[in-house]
Amino acid sequence: MAIQISEAEALVMEVLWQRHPQGADDICAALAAQQWQDATVKTLLNRLLNKGAIGAEKDGRRYLYTPLLKREQWLAAESKGFLDRMFDGKVAPLVAHFSRHRKLGKADIAELKRLIEELDNGK
Repeated sequence: MAIQISEAEALVMEVLWQRHPQGADDICAALAAQQWQDATVKTLLNRLLNKGAIGAEKDGRRYLYTPLLKREQWLAAESKGFLDRMFDGKVAPLVAHFSRHRKLGKADIAELKRLIEELDNGK
């Protein structure tokens, strides 16, 4: 079963996916724009530890945190969940929705055509 992480926990994970290992102080500094108290970040770190999404190693008087959950794994699970919930697991209605409600640029259309061609060619 995939590890479920909240939006707030995902922000902490993004910091760790970009650079690890990191201490809580470094993570707090990286998330300064969120205007969270240090205690909030530490609570999120503890939740992620309990879920098995991150690991911690003692380094003197502090802990260094490292992601155990790979970003690609999380992204795949989140994408599948979204697609299943919103579009009955089908990609075509998702693309149709975005094409109706959000203008697709020429670059987007070219990229979609390239992806479809790759799928047709069995890549």
